[in-house]
Amino acid sequence: MLQMEKKWWHNKVAYQIYPKSFHDTNGDGIGDIRGIIEKLDYLKDLGIDIVWISPIYQSPFVDQGYDISDYYRIAPEFGTMEDFDELLAEAKKRDISIVMDLVINHCSDKHQWFQKALEDPEGEYGDYFYFVKGKNGEPPSNYRSYFGGSTWEPVEGTDLYYLHMFAKEQPDLNWNNQKMKEELFTMIRWWLEKGVAGFRVDAIINIKKDLNFPDFEPDGPDGLASCTRMVDEVEGIGELLEELKDKAFDPYDAFTVAEVFNMKEDELREFIGDKGHFSTMFDFSAHLLTKGEHGWYDAKPMDFNLWKQTVIESQLSVQKAGFLANIIENHDEPRGASTYLPEHAVCPSGIKMLGTVSVLLRGLPFLYQGQEIGMRNCPMDSIEEYDDINTKDQYEIALEAGYTEEESLKVCFNYSRDNARTPMQWNDSNHGGFSQGTPWLKVNPNYKEINVEAQQQDEDSVFHFYKDLIALRKSEMYQEIFTYGEFIPVFQQEEGIFAYYRKEEDGKCILIAANFGEKERKLNLELTVKQVLLTNNEKIGEKVLASVNSAGDQLTLDSCGVLVAEMNMVS
Repeated sequence: MLQMEKKWWHNKVAYQIYPKSFHDTNGDGIGDIRGIIEKLDYLKDLGIDIVWISPIYQSPFVDQGYDISDYYRIAPEFGTMEDFDELLAEAKKRDISIVMDLVINHCSDKHQWFQKALEDPEGEYGDYFYFVKGKNGEPPSNYRSYFGGSTWEPVEGTDLYYLHMFAKEQPDLNWNNQKMKEELFTMIRWWLEKGVAGFRVDAIINIKKDLNFPDFEPDGPDGLASCTRMVDEVEGIGELLEELKDKAFDPYDAFTVAEVFNMKEDELREFIGDKGHFSTMFDFSAHLLTKGEHGWYDAKPMDFNLWKQTVIESQLSVQKAGFLANIIENHDEPRGASTYLPEHAVCPSGIKMLGTVSVLLRGLPFLYQGQEIGMRNCPMDSIEEYDDINTKDQYEIALEAGYTEEESLKVCFNYSRDNARTPMQWNDSNHGGFSQGTPWLKVNPNYKEINVEAQQQDEDSVFHFYKDLIALRKSEMYQEIFTYGEFIPVFQQEEGIFAYYRKEEDGKCILIAANFGEKERKLNLELTVKQVLLTNNEKIGEKVLASVNSAGDQLTLDSCGVLVAEMNMVS
C-alpha cells in the first residue's frame, strides 16, 4: 500500500455549490452569496467540511461565469465583496473551508486585457493571448472548440485570428507570457490571503499549446478536428503546473482539486502524488462513458458492468499514486441518479445505494447540491427552456444527424448540463423555495415530492441516509480506514453486484456490497460479519445479524439493497 503524507483535507467531505441555483434571498431569481450564508447551518448539519463555489467573479455570463471579466470583483448578481467576506467569516465559525473556482486557461473577451489586446494585437497585451495569422484566408488550423465551431475567431480589419478553445467570448490566455502568468499568480495569492482554503482549477490541462498549431485529420462532417487532439499530443504541461504550484499554491498550503481531462496515463503521480501539481483531481472516468462518438445523440445507455469495471480500475490505479476526488454529478453533468442507476433503481433505495458506493470509495467525496436529496434530470418542454450553450449546440447536432425535435429534446434530457443547474429544491412552496421571484432556470416539476424540508422530516429519507453515511465515514472509529484503507474489489463476477472491501493493513476490514439488479441476490461471504454499520434496508441488516457467528455467513441483498459491515478478519 502507498504510504501517504497526511494532509488536513484527507478525511473531509466536500460539497459543490452552483450559486446561481442554490438559494436566492433578494427575489431576482438568481441565487446569491447571502443565500449560501443562510444555508451554512444546513451544510454543517449534513456533515460538510469543504464547500466549492462555482464562479462568482464579475462576468458577462456567456458561459455561466466561466468567462471572467474581472478576477478581483464579485458579480453584482451574487452580491458584494463584503458579502463574500462575511461568508468566509461565518464558514470559519462552523469549521467549513471555502474553495473558489479558478478559471485561468481563458478569460472573458470583456476583460480589460483582451480589450487592450484588440486595440493593438501586436502590442503588450496582444501577447497575453494567441493572435495568429490565417492561412490563405482560412483559420490557422482546423480545431473544433469544446462548444462547437472553429477555435479561431477572425479579428476584424486584420488577417489575424484569436484562439478560443471554448466560446468565442472566452479567449485563451497565453501561458508563454511571463508577465501575464505573474499577474495570475498575484491574483491567486490575493484570494488566499483573503482566507479561501484553495481552488477548484478549471480546464487547466488546456494551458499548454503547440505553438505550431498543426492541422489534424478531420473527425466530423464539419471538416474540423477536436481541439483535444492538440492537447493530447503537446508536451511540457508539467513545467507550467509546477510554476503555478510553487508561486501561488504552496506558500499557503492551498487545497487544489483539478479538472483534468486528456492526462497521459503515466502522469498520475506527477499530478496528485505527495509532491504532485495538485492536491487531488476529479475522477471523470465514469462520466466519460456517457460520451457519444459524434455527440450526445449517439451516446450509449449506461452499461452497469462497464461502469463498475471503470470505477474499479480507476480506484486500483490511483491508490498507488494519491487521492482522487470522487463524484457522481457536478454542474457540467446530468444528475447521477438519472445517469448511473438502471431504471428500476431510480428510487430512494437505489439513490441511497449509489450514494453509499460512491461516498465510501477511497478518495475525497464531493457531493453536488441536491445530490443529498436525490434530485434528478429535469424534463423541458422545448429547447427554449434550456440555457446552456453546449446543450443548444448538441440539440442542433442531433437535428443535423436526422433526429426529430422530440428525439433531440430527449437527448438533451439525458445529457444536458442544465439538469444539474435547475434550482435547488428546498421545500414544496412556489419555485421549490429557491426564490420569491421568477427563477433564472426552470425548477424541476418534481419539487413537490423531492425537497429538503420534506426529507428533513422523514427519518427514512435520502437526506437522512446521506447524513448517516457521512457521519459513518467521518466517525472516530472508522475515519482512518475510510480515508486511507485499501480498496479491494470483491464479487466481481456476480451479476448486478458492486462490492468492495476497505481494508487496513493488519487492521479493520469493511465490506460495502450493493445489488443493482432487479432480483434478490445471495452472496457467500469469505469473512464473517462482526457488525452491521449501515444499510438502506433494515431487513438486510436483520438477516445478516441473524447469521452472525454462524459458519460461513451468507448475505442476502434485495434489489437496490446496500450493506456496510465490519468483518471479522478470521473467516
